[in-house]
Formats: sequence, C-alpha cells, structure tokens
Amino acid sequence: MRSPLFIAVLMLFVAASCAQPNNDDALTLYTHRHYDTDQQIFDDFEAETGIKINVVNASADELIQRLENEGEQSPADLLISVDAGRLVRAKEKGLLQPFESEMIENTVPDYLQDNDNAWVSITKRARVIVYDKDEVDPAELSTYEALTDDKWEDEVLIRSSGNIYNQSLLASIIANNGEEAAREWTEGVVENFARNPQGNDRDQVKAILAGEGNLAVVNTYYLGRLINSSDELERNAGNAVNVFFPNQADRGTHINVSGIGIAKHSKKAEMATQFIEYLLSKDVQEIFASENYEYPVNPEANISELLQSWGSFKEDPLPLQKLGELNQQAVIIFDQAGWQ
Repeated sequence: MRSPLFIAVLMLFVAASCAQPNNDDALTLYTHRHYDTDQQIFDDFEAETGIKINVVNASADELIQRLENEGEQSPADLLISVDAGRLVRAKEKGLLQPFESEMIENTVPDYLQDNDNAWVSITKRARVIVYDKDEVDPAELSTYEALTDDKWEDEVLIRSSGNIYNQSLLASIIANNGEEAAREWTEGVVENFARNPQGNDRDQVKAILAGEGNLAVVNTYYLGRLINSSDELERNAGNAVNVFFPNQADRGTHINVSGIGIAKHSKKAEMATQFIEYLLSKDVQEIFASENYEYPVNPEANISELLQSWGSFKEDPLPLQKLGELNQQAVIIFDQAGWQ
C-alpha cells in the first residue's frame, strides 16, 4: 500500500506535468522579422488550429549560425529570413528540408520560391528609387543603371555595401547585365554619392528631407512605415518623396522578399507545412499588405491603399536563388569599387 506522502508527491507531479505546454501542439520558429503584425498572425493561427508558435528572434545571420551549432539537437521547426540571399545560404549549408505542398507550389510564382522546395517567399518589397518631389522631375528617371549619370552627381543616397539588400540588388545586376556592367554601375554610383553610406533605408529618406541629396534607393516597406509613423519627422520625410519603379521598359524592378523554410532536423514537417500554407492564404497575405506595407506573393491577395497609390509595376522575374548564388561576387565588386 502506498503511503499518503507518496500519493501526495505523485499528484503534484501529475499536476505539474499537465501544466506544461504540449510540445506536440507547438512549432518553434526562428525569425529575423520582429513586427507586431506577425505576432497577431501567429496568435490567430493558434486560435484556428490549436498549434502554438514559439518565437525565437535574432538576426538572420545569428539564427543561421545557431542552426549550424545546434545541429540535430536544434529545437527549430521553421526559419524566416528577410532577403532571399540568406535563405539560399541556409539551404547551401544544409539547414533546410524540402516541403511538399501543391498549395504552395501553385500559389507562389516560380521565381519567388526555391527550385528544390527548400524555401518560399511569404512577402515582397520592391527596391525602388524615391525622389524629392519638389526637386526632381520623374521624367528624368529611368533605370538603376541611370543612377550613374553625371546629372546625379552628389545626389544619390544609399546604405552601405554590407547591407544584404544592396548585395542582392547588385547580384541581380550581375545576373541581368554581366559582371563588367555591374562593376561599372557600382563605380558610377560611388561617384554620385551624396554622402558616405550610413544608416538604414529610412535614414536615406530622412536625408532627402534634410537636403543632403535628391534620390535614394530603398525598399518600399520602409517608406510605408515612415508615412504611417507616430514620429512627425518620419512622417514628413515619407511625405516629402515619391516612388519611382526603375527598369519598367526592360527587365522590371528588383524584388526583395521575406521567406520561410522548414528546419532540417524538424520532426514536424507536416505541421510546419500547414503553417506555411496559412501564411500564404489570401486573408493572411492581405494582412501583411495592409498592416506591414508589404506586397503579397499570393496573386489573389489585394494590396493596401497605400501600395495602390504608388501604382502598379513590372517585377524583375529573375529567380531569387540567383541572389544567393551571386552574393559573394557582389561583395567583391563592392569592395573593389570602394563602396563602404
């Protein structure tokens, strides 16, 4: 016969065990993104499916390194990164496993997903030229390549070459125009810098407001955040510029993305695929567009009024895996051109 003390301890153990979350009904997400909109989407997914999303936030480089270090012991089920170049890097390091989903393959255009189904885009941002609406006639603008024209001397604002968005832009120029043309473009833009590269995309737009230059290369998402900021200076900066989509007469405007893949050692691939499908559903895609000023990758989803106000545009259909494949080449060209 068991003693009363043994029974009491056993009951406490059972109660404590019941209070612990059921890991079978949870996914661990490593993500570079840090937006309130994302957390609301995760909460909605849990309410709809009963599957909790445990979020681990860090930079993409830190998360990739963490996945490498953890190996088979990694708790990660999914990885979200901004920029396709980082997703390609994660794939090349063997950190992702392929998904199987007709919904995903049929929803997202081919150039926005990995050809081996290792990752898929979930949102898009266009890398555009913004210009001082009081100082620049948009008829003078045309392409990324034209930013090297002498008329833009001391006028171009853009962040450092260490930024992955610029590395991917240059990788797209290498892919479309060749290495020599990419080298000439890089050297020409350096000649036209309004100042040494500094700050993030929002800082480039603020510099236009401050009169430091008349053109900046930024992702559309950042402009949306400026225009809708609670900070008056940021709103003024966002409203001081207009958007120009480069290269509409040829390949189209360069696209950058946030994307997701299933971690190599996850034992919950089916559940993880269900989560990815949820993120790509029409309703959720429209939340990304309306609340976070990103373009949906689901063609059936509507874009927000702000994005509509900038007009429709032709996208560069370059397969995004090329951005990762040509990343190192882009970094070398930046360094040789003296782009800090």
